[in-house]
Amino acid sequence: MVRVTTPIAPEHLPRTTGALRASGHRYRSIRIEIRDNLLARLRAGQDPWPGIVGFDTTVLPQLERALIAGHDVVLLGERGQGKTRLLRALAGLLDEWSPVIDGAELGEHPYQPITPASLRRAAELGDELPVAWRHRSERYAEKLATPDTSVADLVGDVDPVKVAAGRSLGDPETIHYGLVPRAHRGIIAVNELPDLAERIQVALLNVMEERDIQVRGYNLRLPLDVLLVGSANPDDYTNRGRIITPLKDRFGAEIRTHYPPTVTAEIALVRQEAQLVAEVPDTLLEVVARLSRLLRESTSIDQRSGVSARFAIAAAETVAAAALRRAALTGEDPAVARPVDLTTVPGVLRGKLEFEPGEEGREDELLHYLLRRAVAETGRSRLSGLDLTELADAVSDGHQVLTGERVPAGEVLAALPKLRVLDELVDRLQLPADAGDGARAAAVELALEHLYLTRRLAKQPTDADPDTVVYGA
Repeated sequence: MVRVTTPIAPEHLPRTTGALRASGHRYRSIRIEIRDNLLARLRAGQDPWPGIVGFDTTVLPQLERALIAGHDVVLLGERGQGKTRLLRALAGLLDEWSPVIDGAELGEHPYQPITPASLRRAAELGDELPVAWRHRSERYAEKLATPDTSVADLVGDVDPVKVAAGRSLGDPETIHYGLVPRAHRGIIAVNELPDLAERIQVALLNVMEERDIQVRGYNLRLPLDVLLVGSANPDDYTNRGRIITPLKDRFGAEIRTHYPPTVTAEIALVRQEAQLVAEVPDTLLEVVARLSRLLRESTSIDQRSGVSARFAIAAAETVAAAALRRAALTGEDPAVARPVDLTTVPGVLRGKLEFEPGEEGREDELLHYLLRRAVAETGRSRLSGLDLTELADAVSDGHQVLTGERVPAGEVLAALPKLRVLDELVDRLQLPADAGDGARAAAVELALEHLYLTRRLAKQPTDADPDTVVYGA
């Protein structure tokens, strides 16, 4: 199990309210804090959104305007568009360390106690009220909305343990606070907001408008200081009854997210997010990116469900795994993915897609067809203007090339004579001068597959091993 450790506050920070005042610290609400920090980064030319790819000119300007305006925000987008990652990036706009009343249940600011217990302690101790420091990572709370989420989970309920200890039911201090009040002076994110039952959505109305809560009818007003953000699928969001109109009205900004707008952005996202166990050349990542984009354009795929960016990430990881498996079988080192490894993607990842009802039984055929199109588009993009006639002639003259999951890169290269076009191919694909056999074999396979898809070469499985194919005349 991975343990997440919270940073330890520096020793020089003030530890009492009096020392905090003497240090010149001033209270800021969560919205002003985020606004100030965002504007400071923009003025300094710093990126407020590290790791967010493809939203630079679309989503991020809208989100920045909403935060500067102090609005609650809901992100609308299909699955796998990075909504949750973007919401989590908001925590980076908080102060690294924020003072709280030491021991307070809700993490209140020493200048602004709100619970009965903290108000009483502040009145008794004055400037000696102890201060602790909370890291920005502790001020972001996230809840995945599910139909069984209760009002007690989000807002709170009576704590039977406190009642059993002798407190009366009418005592506000018998309340066990839920996730929203515990996010006081922080950010609360609700993922898949439409999945909340309507009565639970009603419980959020006061939080968003009056910034307080009511539990079991108690006359308890807590001036909560929270930024409420959410995510939703547009299809669910617009279904009548899935999200109540008053709650929609209380969001100051509704922002549509999208998939990476360009092939380059999709490649950058995959390169950033994928955990690759072997080297995967950029040409193969481009094929994966183009395959994802073709799937998003296909009428055979249910586009209301979308084709998640996680598909491309998982595809790249599958290709890398296939390369590492081949390296283990053949003794290659290092392991480098080749176009032959792309054939592993459809069988493994078809379950990540939702097909239209009329496509039953054709799923594999469709995926392999779109994969061939993605390879063809990558070949045109990368090899346009490069004359491959010399390579085609060599193969047609008897230098057949075998490749497969058990064929090492050295055998692919050894099947061909020394050709000038192979050096030009290496230059065109911008391989380093010291590129090993794996990278060079990947380049050769891409060229051979391009010749096959443009009908200048033939390709067929061998009789001995159906997983091995041979390029020939």
